[in-house]
Amino acid sequence: MNITADTNVLLRAVVGDDEEQQRLALEALETADRVAVTSQSLCEFAWILARGYRASRADIAAAIRRLLDIHNISVDRPAAEAGLAVLEAGGDFADGVIAHDGRWLGGETFVSFDVQAVRLLDRDGLKARLLSVA
Repeated sequence: MNITADTNVLLRAVVGDDEEQQRLALEALETADRVAVTSQSLCEFAWILARGYRASRADIAAAIRRLLDIHNISVDRPAAEAGLAVLEAGGDFADGVIAHDGRWLGGETFVSFDVQAVRLLDRDGLKARLLSVA
């Protein structure tokens, strides 16, 4: 069976704060022929780990990499790697994914009010522009 894993399934598998749900999540992930993990789920996963569990960026990156290493996971790897690059540089995982998806959809320049996101993307050689009120 091919499945799409909701963010809560990914969290239960990784965090393990509910033993029964962790067992069910791991069983679903391990027995599926393919597990589709959307970029949206990875963004939500990173956000919940950061805000809800107060996980460090390094721990969040490690958790995402563990998910990406599962043999039957199907994910937009370039988007995930873009998110990880921004996360590991000190920004938000979602900003990297958004910038990546925007480029894929034809956007040439990432625009934001987020100073840090613009700085990190610009530093990596990506076109990014800060919107600011004069």
